[in-house]
Amino acid sequence: MTKAEIVAQIAKKTGLDKDAVLTVVEQFMSNVKDSLVEGEAVYLRGFGSFIVKQRATKTARNIKEEKSLIIPAHNIPAFKPAKSFVARVSGDVVVEED
Repeated sequence: MTKAEIVAQIAKKTGLDKDAVLTVVEQFMSNVKDSLVEGEAVYLRGFGSFIVKQRATKTARNIKEEKSLIIPAHNIPAFKPAKSFVARVSGDVVVEED
């Protein structure tokens, strides 16, 4: 599903203008990105968490040229789905807790 499809679907379900929905979706994504850049995780209960994972320094090999190169430690964005989300996608029965 693309961003345009998400916007169209939300606009259809809510009756809001597509331009307004697009602005909200883009602002949401911008806020998530900004939070992750600052090292702050974003938690959405029942959906999942956008987090920053730290990758350690590692050595990679170019077998063709018989060279090694060091990949420095770096951070990458990641998504960790909520347990209820994973269970729903896998088709398991989910009992919601209050």
